Amino acid sequence: MANQLFATKSHETLLEELRGENRLRRVLGPVQLASLGVGAIIGTGIFVLTGVAAHDLTGPALMLSFVVSGITCIFAALCYAEFASMVPVAGSAYTYAYATLGELFAWIIGWDLILEYAVASATVAHGWSHYFQDFLSYFHIGLPHAFTNAPFDYDLSSGRLTLTGTWFDLPAIGIAALVTIVLVKGIRESASLNTAIVILKLLIVFFVIVVGARYVNPANWTPFAPFGLTGLSFFGHTVLGRTGPAGSPVGMLAGAAIVFFAYIGFDSISTHAEEARNPSRDVPIGIMTSLVLCTILYIAVAAVLTGMVPYNQINIDAPVSDAFRQVGLPWAQLLISIGAVAGITSVLLVMMLSQPRIFLAMARDGLLPTGFFGAIHERFRTPWKATILTGVFVATMGAFLPLRILAELVNIGTLLAFVIVCAAVLIMRRTHPEVHRPFRAPLGPIVPVLGILSCLMLMFSLPAENWLRLFVWLAIGLAIYFAYGRHHSRKANPGVKS
Repeated sequence: MANQLFATKSHETLLEELRGENRLRRVLGPVQLASLGVGAIIGTGIFVLTGVAAHDLTGPALMLSFVVSGITCIFAALCYAEFASMVPVAGSAYTYAYATLGELFAWIIGWDLILEYAVASATVAHGWSHYFQDFLSYFHIGLPHAFTNAPFDYDLSSGRLTLTGTWFDLPAIGIAALVTIVLVKGIRESASLNTAIVILKLLIVFFVIVVGARYVNPANWTPFAPFGLTGLSFFGHTVLGRTGPAGSPVGMLAGAAIVFFAYIGFDSISTHAEEARNPSRDVPIGIMTSLVLCTILYIAVAAVLTGMVPYNQINIDAPVSDAFRQVGLPWAQLLISIGAVAGITSVLLVMMLSQPRIFLAMARDGLLPTGFFGAIHERFRTPWKATILTGVFVATMGAFLPLRILAELVNIGTLLAFVIVCAAVLIMRRTHPEVHRPFRAPLGPIVPVLGILSCLMLMFSLPAENWLRLFVWLAIGLAIYFAYGRHHSRKANPGVKS
């Protein structure tokens, strides 16, 4: 049994999968891949999380939080780019783990990626719902209160769940259903729609930076770090920095761990390596272009936002649009709300586009039922059954679960995925130095090691309950693997049908 758990897939086996009939269509170029990255990254981070982080954790030091998170992601992105150019198949970190660490670790990271993409999609659907309702309010249109939010929320001050007086979040269900329909139709149509949305929201972001800069008051940047420049904990015990009201760490590093959610999405480009026209060149270009561009924009927006409004007066629910209202530009609120709805839509589009590709890769290996998760639509050439299941999952979680729990759970799961990818690069270089690497992360082992350390630092800057939720999620995943996956694994049981 131990041999099966740590059995790896050879590089030749991975490439052989690309020659089969059950493969995806190569239609994406570097511009579309970079656009998918920007579409996944810019959205919730700028339009939602900036307010929460600045108000409760960092103050103007939010700018440095984005720098720290951005650098952490750059280390991981270089490792992703090396793998994606070397193994251009669907599956992202799941596939990379299978090639280096073995089947058990591949399952763990695949289950972890479900946590990242599906739960992140539900989180983003929440944000979309609130901005959409804010947009409707300009026209004096409102939904019945029972259908405006999840039925309960998480109170940071008491650490308890509280009732909201609602039944479920109807707009979250609606947007999940609409995106699912678009994704089933095809990757080309999905990417084209995403590119159009990306152009719109980039224009809005540039508007925020250029116009907002005129209303910056440098006095609002003092004190620069009212909560300190640290905020590091170890399983619930703050070891560096101050502790907030709910017992969680506060400070610049604690803020970096939260706004890390804003960067989730660049790794989704590697998920689409099998659909890239020239993956060895286009995927690394798409990953690095989208990540560097978004990091610069995030820092600029953080500087403008905290300069326009004192950090303790920032509106948590709609920070950017409300900042313009506070400086006497209410007309800009509508414009920014439109950009927020568009921006968050594209994030949801890319997240829900990526999840079924993870299911597809796991089904190809027999770890999930192939007849369902590996089914490719004859006409659209998309994993349509897995896409519909993802849509149902996102709609359900987005309608009934509170935003804060979902967002923090996504962060720790994604950081774990990054740690494994960086470690896998080191292992692959040692065990298979002969494999051609069209792109190689620079500075030898330094970049992967720094990626591992920086991701672990941010993981320990998250509240302790996130570790408990992660362990519960992984325990459920391991139960499924030992009950089904290992008995149907094509690597261990070539003749068994899944």
